[in-house]
Amino acid sequence: MKKYLLGIDIGTSACKVAIFDKAGTLIESGAGDYPVYYPKEGWAEQNPDEWWVAVCQATKELFKKCDIRPEEIAGIGVDGQSWSAIPISAAGEVLCNTPIWMDTRADKICEEVKKKVPEEEIFAVCGNPFVPSYTTPKILWYKEARPELYAQIDKVLQSNSFIVFKLTDQYSQDMSQGYGLHCFDMRKGTWDAQMCEKLGIPLSFLPEIYPCHQVVGTVTEKAAKETGLALGTPVVAGGLDACCGTLGAGVIHEGETQEQGGQAGGMSICIDEYHADERLILSYHVVPDKWLLQGGTTGGGGVMRWLHREFGKYEDLRKDELGKGALVQFNDLAEVVPPGSEGLIFLPYMAGERSPLWDPRAKGIFYGLDFSKTKGHFIRAAMEGVAFSLRHNLEVAKEAGVSVKVMKAIGGSANSLLWTQIKADITGKPIVVPYSDAATTLGACILAGVGVGLYESFEEAVALTVRETRSHEPNLDNKEIYDENFAKYLAIYQNLKTVMDD
Repeated sequence: MKKYLLGIDIGTSACKVAIFDKAGTLIESGAGDYPVYYPKEGWAEQNPDEWWVAVCQATKELFKKCDIRPEEIAGIGVDGQSWSAIPISAAGEVLCNTPIWMDTRADKICEEVKKKVPEEEIFAVCGNPFVPSYTTPKILWYKEARPELYAQIDKVLQSNSFIVFKLTDQYSQDMSQGYGLHCFDMRKGTWDAQMCEKLGIPLSFLPEIYPCHQVVGTVTEKAAKETGLALGTPVVAGGLDACCGTLGAGVIHEGETQEQGGQAGGMSICIDEYHADERLILSYHVVPDKWLLQGGTTGGGGVMRWLHREFGKYEDLRKDELGKGALVQFNDLAEVVPPGSEGLIFLPYMAGERSPLWDPRAKGIFYGLDFSKTKGHFIRAAMEGVAFSLRHNLEVAKEAGVSVKVMKAIGGSANSLLWTQIKADITGKPIVVPYSDAATTLGACILAGVGVGLYESFEEAVALTVRETRSHEPNLDNKEIYDENFAKYLAIYQNLKTVMDD
């Protein structure tokens, strides 16, 4: 009997591929890197074909490292980063690099569209703000800036649906990624033809919509040769990485919340009914008949990767001597700095900012420098700044009528006990940590498991697979210090917003 599941995660900095058994035990994992290109200010793009090359290499290596045979994989689930706009020709070829979630090149186009189609009318359909980081403005950018390319578009795909297409030769659009398109009816889960016409997006560009756990097709002969997967293995539609991570953290009921610590930061609150707020993000969950009210920020684990890349050479040189990687050494440096970083405050707007500011011109800032500050202060202030952005989104969600009691943390940042505790202290919310690194690919595997009948329901799947590893209670003494810094954090942005706009 086939009892293993394979998950593929298309992240911003790398893909991850993992095999789980039915009990949710991680059997083996692999990864493949690819770059982000920044050709102009405000642009951030990737080559989807490079995603595919990385997936193929990682999958082949995965099977070399373990005793599992490709024929033992019962199903494949794929998750991916948000708000891609991958233009595919009638021949199935990628026409150009896709702008990714950090890309804000369509800023002016958004303003032009909102003059023609009232923003409240767009919001009434999709439940999301019309801002440049979403998929819709990127498609319109192709139309305006690359008309010769636009004329060749047959379909526009998301990151996970592109990989599903490469595996199966089938076009698809999963429910959870529909939120990137403003002609997606967030109440019904269908395309709104009238809004497509108003926005100027051909309905023919948009693939058929599938529930995230539904089998779209099976691995083709060509894909089997390129990946090492078995011919005929079922592949489900998959979903947004944040939604799959939310499922992999065990968040499937009203009020349960996932805290995301990957390249980007944010949170996802599970709700039973449509509940939109213009300051936040609303998507379908990968679990049927559920939505996720989300806060998505540009500053997450990527902030620490940037610090490591630019200021971590010394720690890299000492990793063999100390037996600790650079990020662990960073953690040690930050841990000796008092809560509040002695007045050093960081705004983590490293690629503009998404919710709740929706400001593509927002800039990252360190405020409060003096000669007493050390590298440890910078590192801890960065951790605290990311946590402030999380708190900002949680407070807006509360204003919108959706409150959170406990968060479940996933992503690489959750491996840091210090950073997780800082988030608990700043938000005042308890945090539990399930599989921190593997939650997203586990969620993709759960989708596949439900889709092929390995699990009878999502409730059974979560009960079998999700286990908590530790918990963090907020330190209320630290929270008092952070409350004061959070007020300054908000004020710094407001006072510098006009300068940022120049």
